[in-house]
Amino acid sequence: MGTASLKRCCLLFSSPISPFFAARFRRQLPAPHFSSLILASKRLKNPSFSRTVSSSPRASSSQSVFCGVANGITPIPAETKPSPELHLFNTMTKEKELFRPRVPGRVGMYVCGITTYDLSHIGHARVYVTFDVLYRFLKHQKYDVCYVRNFTDVDDKIIARANELGEDPLSLSSRYCDEFHSDMAYLQCLPPSVEPRVSNHMNQIIDMIKQILDTGCAYIIDGDVYFSVDKFPAYGRLSGRKLEDNRAGERVAVDSRKQNPADFALWKSAKDGEPYWESPWGPGRPGWHIECSAMSAAYLGHSFDIHGGGMDLVFPHHENEIAQSCAACSKSNIGYWVHNGFVTVNEEKMSKSLKNFFTIREVIELYHPLALRFFLIGTHYRSPINYSMAQLDIASDRLYYIYQDTLQCIQKLHLDFESSMSDDLHTPVALASISEPLRIINDLLHTRKGRKQVLRMESLSALVKEIKNRLGILGLAPSNYSEVLQQLKERALRRVGLTEDELLLKIDERTTARKNKQYDKSDEIRKGLAAIGITLMDSHTGTTWKPTILHDVHEHANAM
Repeated sequence: MGTASLKRCCLLFSSPISPFFAARFRRQLPAPHFSSLILASKRLKNPSFSRTVSSSPRASSSQSVFCGVANGITPIPAETKPSPELHLFNTMTKEKELFRPRVPGRVGMYVCGITTYDLSHIGHARVYVTFDVLYRFLKHQKYDVCYVRNFTDVDDKIIARANELGEDPLSLSSRYCDEFHSDMAYLQCLPPSVEPRVSNHMNQIIDMIKQILDTGCAYIIDGDVYFSVDKFPAYGRLSGRKLEDNRAGERVAVDSRKQNPADFALWKSAKDGEPYWESPWGPGRPGWHIECSAMSAAYLGHSFDIHGGGMDLVFPHHENEIAQSCAACSKSNIGYWVHNGFVTVNEEKMSKSLKNFFTIREVIELYHPLALRFFLIGTHYRSPINYSMAQLDIASDRLYYIYQDTLQCIQKLHLDFESSMSDDLHTPVALASISEPLRIINDLLHTRKGRKQVLRMESLSALVKEIKNRLGILGLAPSNYSEVLQQLKERALRRVGLTEDELLLKIDERTTARKNKQYDKSDEIRKGLAAIGITLMDSHTGTTWKPTILHDVHEHANAM
């Protein structure tokens, strides 16, 4: 849509431009056009736009922000409300709650992004696959979702890594932003509506720090600005920790100048050789926590629906976000705090600091990215999940089974339909049915009873559609089933150190042995391949193969 067309479209609205529309189209328009569009929208029939917020029961209010929550948003009609209703576990209340967005039909969701100084590991993959599933399901339930996920591209770790490599910190960070995008594409995570970077939002961060200072909840020491946790009595309500339980040095920097050891930095004064930005307190850069408060407010307002991240962010990151956001705007409110569980290795949390992590790239070298995604969503998102190659083997095998059956179902449907309709419009054969998922598909395709069922093809078609729809909601629907099946087979061979040509030679050798009635040799080849996870399948058309779970892997998994 061109600039002129977009303007005409927006000016037809009787209500102001919503944050969801603004977040999506901001990047498509030059800044002057976008600013004039927002101003024109504000003037339309609602001169009080900048201060009023939805009167939803869950809503408080919000100050005016660039992409803040606007009054006058037209709710989605009641008849289009999704059903059944979604319930989410809220870390704040420690209860599963009925999901009610602040504005009917629309959802604002902010998920804390990565610090871009290295390749992402599968702990990161779990976070973003989890919230991709939530994003997809909200869209499936017909919500208009504004999904904001940030990049922390200014941080101590980035500076340290850049110094090691002799690289500009922002250049290094940008490079790892691109790598992260590649990883998310491999895992079929949908792009968020907006991906703000800290380096592009210094004005918003500085403005929020000013607001916190104005309320007396922060103080300045030698160009550093610290948040005073003593000025926020509700500190600890998300994590359940008491202020006296916090120990200096535990994810909070030790500094004898601080009024309370638990006080945290909002602004850090510049050090030699580090990137810096000008501020009222001198050159420097923001602390870690303030960035998410400032950027979420910039795109979603001070009050929005869902704030998410890994369980490790509950304290101190999200606890500190609540404190500084409420200090900047007393009516700041998040409807639902949602956190996913850890990925563990030998029952220890996977993390770069513990050096027990596996990057996404390392894992998908041997396993298909969708097998990794399948593994991650195979455990409830709030439960810990223990990483093991045995579990990935099982996920890969299960995924192969699903795709193989679905592909066979589609191919059989196409062949039977075309054949029956070409045979003098033989419609009874084209109208066949099934009533259950993959097991019934298998029965319908391969059993005598299944092939005789009434309305077989009609129901088979509907079931295939339902399976593909469910896979789509989970982000597991490939664009080409045959291609993914082949890739799963290639990685299975890679894991056992075989090429496809070498395997085909083994199959030919076994075929020759069978023709020569050398059944002991034939069985030896079959068992040898089965021992490394390759199952041979004989039919009247020849021998094919598929990857499968090793017997000892299967037993190990069942014992866990």
